[in-house]
Amino acid sequence: MAEASQRQFRLRPLEKGDLATIQRWFQDVEDLALFDRTCRIPMNQAQTEHIWEDALNETGDGKRCWFIIETRDDEAQGLIGIEAISTINRDGVVALFIDKALRGSGAGIRASALMLDFAFRQLGLNRITSYCRTDNQRSRDVLRALSFQEEGTMRRAWFSDGQFHDVLVVGLLQQEWATRRPSLARELGPETVVCFGPDCSTGWIWPPRE
Repeated sequence: MAEASQRQFRLRPLEKGDLATIQRWFQDVEDLALFDRTCRIPMNQAQTEHIWEDALNETGDGKRCWFIIETRDDEAQGLIGIEAISTINRDGVVALFIDKALRGSGAGIRASALMLDFAFRQLGLNRITSYCRTDNQRSRDVLRALSFQEEGTMRRAWFSDGQFHDVLVVGLLQQEWATRRPSLARELGPETVVCFGPDCSTGWIWPPRE
């Protein structure tokens, strides 16, 4: 049983009922522009359903998988997923969004670490890529803590709020994650945990149990 002071968050597959929450999150134009390089206009319900239909389609091609980050009280606090999954090249692109109220809590880095475990252990991927604006220091700190390596800069490739921003390209290999994983697990305290499933008694939990 978890300690009363321990904050638990769960990852569960994205459902159609979550789209209303996603739509609400991205009415915030600033947050939308930080999360998505391709979209600047807040979406209505029909547009939101169209954007996410592949992730929700039971006959999807398996190139993307998304999960809601929620509390034990079933309150959605963010989403995380892997896009552009290639079974040939064995790679994918990870993306994370955390509700403003939860930022700085440590849930984001734990959810990201759990997603890396999922990518490498469950999907058999060999590489994960991610992108962020160079002025998004919070995202850069999380990626650096996970041992993503800076691989290049896409110059003036992200337009937002009247100006162009450079985009940082980072990558992480399976072996690099295997090396980093034990030390990161020691660094992240047990006061906050993120797990797969209805409770946190399984092996799919971050930080991992001994």
